[in-house]
Amino acid sequence: MFDLKGHVALVTGGNGGIGLAFAKGLVKAGAQVAIWGRNAQKNADAIAELRALGGDVAAFECDVMNSDSVASAFQATLDHFGQVDSCFANAGGSGARGRLHELTNEDWNAVVDLNLNSVVNTYRPVIAQLIERKAPGKLIVTSSVAAHLGIGNGAGYSATKAAVAGLTRALAIELGRDNIQVNAVLPGFIETEMSLKTPQYFQDSARRRTASGVIGTLEDMEGVAVFLASKQSNYITGQEIVIDGGQSIFPM
Repeated sequence: MFDLKGHVALVTGGNGGIGLAFAKGLVKAGAQVAIWGRNAQKNADAIAELRALGGDVAAFECDVMNSDSVASAFQATLDHFGQVDSCFANAGGSGARGRLHELTNEDWNAVVDLNLNSVVNTYRPVIAQLIERKAPGKLIVTSSVAAHLGIGNGAGYSATKAAVAGLTRALAIELGRDNIQVNAVLPGFIETEMSLKTPQYFQDSARRRTASGVIGTLEDMEGVAVFLASKQSNYITGQEIVIDGGQSIFPM
Protein backbone atom coordinates (compact mmCIF):
# COMPACT_ATOMS: atom_id res chain seq x y z
CA MET A 1 0.00 0.00 0.00
CA PHE A 2 2.71 2.49 0.99
CA ASP A 3 4.97 2.20 -2.05
CA LEU A 4 7.00 5.36 -2.66
CA LYS A 5 9.07 4.14 -5.60
CA GLY A 6 9.63 7.03 -8.00
CA HIS A 7 8.89 9.56 -5.24
CA VAL A 8 11.54 12.13 -4.29
CA ALA A 9 11.42 13.46 -0.74
CA LEU A 10 13.40 16.35 0.72
CA VAL A 11 14.10 16.35 4.48
CA THR A 12 15.72 19.38 6.10
CA GLY A 13 17.67 18.58 9.24
CA GLY A 14 17.67 15.04 7.88
CA ASN A 15 21.10 14.18 9.22
CA GLY A 16 19.96 13.36 12.74
CA GLY A 17 17.12 12.97 15.20
CA ILE A 18 13.55 13.10 13.94
CA GLY A 19 14.66 14.20 10.47
CA LEU A 20 16.83 11.11 10.03
CA ALA A 21 13.97 8.96 11.31
CA PHE A 22 11.71 10.47 8.64
CA ALA A 23 14.37 9.74 6.02
CA LYS A 24 14.71 6.13 7.17
CA GLY A 25 10.99 5.53 6.90
CA LEU A 26 10.87 7.09 3.44
CA VAL A 27 13.84 5.05 2.21
CA LYS A 28 12.32 1.82 3.53
CA ALA A 29 9.17 2.62 1.51
CA GLY A 30 11.23 3.03 -1.66
CA ALA A 31 11.53 6.83 -1.90
CA GLN A 32 14.58 8.66 -3.13
CA VAL A 33 15.63 11.06 -0.39
CA ALA A 34 17.59 14.31 -0.30
CA ILE A 35 18.71 15.50 3.11
CA TRP A 36 19.82 19.03 3.90
CA GLY A 37 22.01 19.86 6.86
CA ARG A 38 24.73 22.31 7.87
CA ASN A 39 27.20 19.75 9.23
CA ALA A 40 29.09 17.96 6.44
CA GLN A 41 30.25 15.09 8.67
CA LYS A 42 26.75 14.45 10.03
CA ASN A 43 25.45 14.55 6.47
CA ALA A 44 28.01 11.93 5.41
CA ASP A 45 27.22 9.70 8.40
CA ALA A 46 23.48 9.92 7.70
CA ILE A 47 23.97 9.07 4.04
CA ALA A 48 26.02 5.99 4.96
CA GLU A 49 23.27 4.87 7.35
CA LEU A 50 20.54 5.38 4.75
CA ARG A 51 22.48 3.66 2.00
CA ALA A 52 22.91 0.66 4.27
CA LEU A 53 19.11 0.41 4.10
CA GLY A 54 19.32 0.33 0.31
CA GLY A 55 18.36 3.95 -0.18
CA ASP A 56 18.94 6.15 -3.21
CA VAL A 57 19.97 9.20 -1.21
CA ALA A 58 22.06 12.36 -1.38
CA ALA A 59 22.99 15.10 1.07
CA PHE A 60 23.49 18.79 0.44
CA GLU A 61 24.95 21.35 2.82
CA CYS A 62 22.36 24.00 3.53
CA ASP A 63 21.54 26.66 6.10
CA VAL A 64 17.76 26.92 5.85
CA MET A 65 17.83 30.30 7.60
CA ASN A 66 19.63 31.71 4.56
CA SER A 67 17.52 32.01 1.41
CA ASP A 68 20.59 32.02 -0.86
CA SER A 69 21.82 28.78 0.71
CA VAL A 70 18.35 27.28 0.22
CA ALA A 71 18.26 28.32 -3.44
CA SER A 72 21.66 26.71 -4.03
CA ALA A 73 20.75 23.48 -2.22
CA PHE A 74 17.42 23.25 -4.01
CA GLN A 75 19.03 23.60 -7.41
CA ALA A 76 21.59 20.94 -6.47
CA THR A 77 18.72 18.68 -5.38
CA LEU A 78 16.93 19.17 -8.71
CA ASP A 79 20.17 18.58 -10.62
CA HIS A 80 20.60 15.27 -8.79
CA PHE A 81 17.03 13.93 -8.60
CA GLY A 82 15.16 15.96 -11.23
CA GLN A 83 12.20 16.79 -9.00
CA VAL A 84 10.89 17.08 -5.43
CA ASP A 85 7.52 15.52 -4.60
CA SER A 86 7.40 15.96 -0.84
CA CYS A 87 9.17 18.29 1.53
CA PHE A 88 9.69 17.72 5.24
CA ALA A 89 10.60 21.10 6.76
CA ASN A 90 12.06 19.55 9.87
CA ALA A 91 15.12 21.67 10.70
CA GLY A 92 14.72 23.73 13.86
CA GLY A 93 15.66 23.96 17.50
CA SER A 94 14.83 25.27 20.93
CA GLY A 95 16.52 28.66 20.65
CA ALA A 96 17.51 30.73 23.67
CA ARG A 97 15.86 29.78 26.95
CA GLY A 98 14.77 32.28 29.55
CA ARG A 99 11.87 34.41 30.73
CA LEU A 100 10.47 36.57 27.96
CA HIS A 101 11.47 39.90 29.51
CA GLU A 102 15.03 38.65 29.88
CA LEU A 103 15.45 37.67 26.23
CA THR A 104 17.10 40.13 23.87
CA ASN A 105 15.71 41.08 20.47
CA GLU A 106 18.54 39.03 18.99
CA ASP A 107 17.46 35.99 21.02
CA TRP A 108 13.86 36.32 19.83
CA ASN A 109 14.69 36.98 16.19
CA ALA A 110 17.08 34.03 16.15
CA VAL A 111 14.41 31.51 17.15
CA VAL A 112 11.95 33.03 14.67
CA ASP A 113 14.56 32.58 11.94
CA LEU A 114 15.33 29.05 13.11
CA ASN A 115 11.79 27.70 13.40
CA LEU A 116 9.57 29.88 11.20
CA ASN A 117 11.50 31.78 8.55
CA SER A 118 13.49 28.65 7.74
CA VAL A 119 10.24 26.85 6.86
CA VAL A 120 9.12 29.68 4.59
CA ASN A 121 12.55 29.72 2.91
CA THR A 122 12.34 25.96 2.31
CA TYR A 123 8.76 25.82 1.12
CA ARG A 124 8.97 28.64 -1.45
CA PRO A 125 11.10 26.90 -4.12
CA VAL A 126 9.39 23.56 -3.52
CA ILE A 127 5.94 25.07 -4.06
CA ALA A 128 7.08 26.94 -7.18
CA GLN A 129 8.54 23.76 -8.66
CA LEU A 130 5.42 21.70 -7.93
CA ILE A 131 3.12 24.30 -9.48
CA GLU A 132 5.37 24.67 -12.53
CA ARG A 133 5.32 20.88 -13.01
CA LYS A 134 1.56 20.75 -12.33
CA ALA A 135 2.47 17.89 -10.02
CA PRO A 136 0.79 16.74 -6.80
CA GLY A 137 2.85 17.40 -3.72
CA LYS A 138 3.16 17.11 0.03
CA LEU A 139 4.47 19.69 2.48
CA ILE A 140 5.07 18.56 6.06
CA VAL A 141 6.51 20.68 8.86
CA THR A 142 7.78 19.50 12.22
CA SER A 143 5.95 21.51 14.86
CA SER A 144 5.65 20.33 18.50
CA VAL A 145 3.08 19.69 21.20
CA ALA A 146 4.64 22.81 22.73
CA ALA A 147 2.47 24.68 20.25
CA HIS A 148 -0.48 23.61 22.43
CA LEU A 149 1.02 23.09 25.86
CA GLY A 150 3.53 25.90 26.05
CA ILE A 151 6.92 25.68 27.74
CA GLY A 152 7.97 27.95 30.59
CA ASN A 153 11.20 29.80 29.74
CA GLY A 154 10.67 28.71 26.15
CA ALA A 155 8.19 31.24 24.79
CA GLY A 156 10.03 31.61 21.50
CA TYR A 157 9.98 27.88 20.86
CA SER A 158 6.28 27.52 21.73
CA ALA A 159 5.31 30.60 19.70
CA THR A 160 7.20 29.57 16.57
CA LYS A 161 5.96 25.99 16.70
CA ALA A 162 2.41 27.36 16.94
CA ALA A 163 3.17 29.71 14.06
CA VAL A 164 4.17 26.91 11.68
CA ALA A 165 0.95 25.09 12.56
CA GLY A 166 -0.94 28.24 11.54
CA LEU A 167 1.14 28.48 8.37
CA THR A 168 0.13 24.89 7.63
CA ARG A 169 -3.57 25.71 7.72
CA ALA A 170 -3.15 28.79 5.54
CA LEU A 171 -1.09 26.96 2.91
CA ALA A 172 -3.50 24.02 2.89
CA ILE A 173 -6.20 26.41 1.71
CA GLU A 174 -3.89 28.32 -0.62
CA LEU A 175 -2.53 25.22 -2.36
CA GLY A 176 -5.48 22.84 -2.24
CA ARG A 177 -6.55 23.48 -5.86
CA ASP A 178 -2.97 22.73 -6.92
CA ASN A 179 -3.31 19.24 -5.40
CA ILE A 180 -0.70 20.00 -2.76
CA GLN A 181 -1.47 18.79 0.76
CA VAL A 182 0.08 20.57 3.73
CA ASN A 183 0.25 19.10 7.22
CA ALA A 184 2.14 19.49 10.48
CA VAL A 185 3.60 16.80 12.71
CA LEU A 186 3.56 17.61 16.43
CA PRO A 187 5.87 15.27 18.35
CA GLY A 188 5.79 15.03 22.11
CA PHE A 189 8.84 13.93 24.04
CA ILE A 190 10.78 11.74 21.62
CA GLU A 191 14.04 10.08 22.63
CA THR A 192 16.64 12.01 20.64
CA GLU A 193 20.18 13.16 21.32
CA MET A 194 18.85 16.65 22.04
CA SER A 195 15.91 15.61 24.23
CA LEU A 196 18.07 13.32 26.37
CA LYS A 197 20.16 16.35 27.36
CA THR A 198 17.16 17.81 29.20
CA PRO A 199 17.03 17.49 33.01
CA GLN A 200 16.02 14.07 34.30
CA TYR A 201 12.98 15.48 36.11
CA PHE A 202 11.68 16.78 32.77
CA GLN A 203 12.10 13.37 31.14
CA ASP A 204 10.40 11.65 34.10
CA SER A 205 7.48 14.10 33.92
CA ALA A 206 7.04 13.48 30.20
CA ARG A 207 7.07 9.72 30.77
CA ARG A 208 4.45 9.92 33.54
CA ARG A 209 2.13 11.97 31.32
CA THR A 210 1.98 9.43 28.50
CA ALA A 211 -0.81 6.90 28.45
CA SER A 212 1.59 3.96 28.28
CA GLY A 213 4.17 5.33 30.69
CA VAL A 214 6.94 5.29 28.06
CA ILE A 215 8.43 8.04 25.95
CA GLY A 216 8.55 7.90 22.17
CA THR A 217 11.41 6.57 20.09
CA LEU A 218 12.68 7.67 16.72
CA GLU A 219 11.20 4.53 15.17
CA ASP A 220 7.78 5.88 16.16
CA MET A 221 8.33 8.75 13.70
CA GLU A 222 9.08 6.69 10.59
CA GLY A 223 5.54 5.58 9.70
CA VAL A 224 3.95 9.01 9.81
CA ALA A 225 6.50 10.29 7.29
CA VAL A 226 5.64 7.51 4.87
CA PHE A 227 1.89 8.03 5.31
CA LEU A 228 2.01 11.80 4.82
CA ALA A 229 4.23 11.49 1.74
CA SER A 230 2.02 8.84 0.17
CA LYS A 231 -1.18 9.11 -1.87
CA GLN A 232 -3.02 7.43 1.03
CA SER A 233 -3.01 10.85 2.76
CA ASN A 234 -4.37 12.76 -0.25
CA TYR A 235 -7.59 13.75 1.56
CA ILE A 236 -5.78 14.96 4.68
CA THR A 237 -4.62 18.57 4.64
CA GLY A 238 -4.28 21.45 7.06
CA GLN A 239 -4.04 19.05 9.97
CA GLU A 240 -1.88 18.72 13.06
CA ILE A 241 -0.77 15.12 13.53
CA VAL A 242 0.09 14.73 17.21
CA ILE A 243 2.55 11.96 18.08
CA ASP A 244 2.98 12.10 21.82
CA GLY A 245 1.62 8.89 23.38
CA GLY A 246 -1.28 10.89 24.83
CA GLN A 247 0.93 13.38 26.66
CA SER A 248 -1.11 16.37 25.54
CA ILE A 249 -4.42 14.90 26.77
CA PHE A 250 -3.18 13.29 29.98
CA PRO A 251 -4.28 14.92 33.26
CA MET A 252 -1.64 16.71 35.27
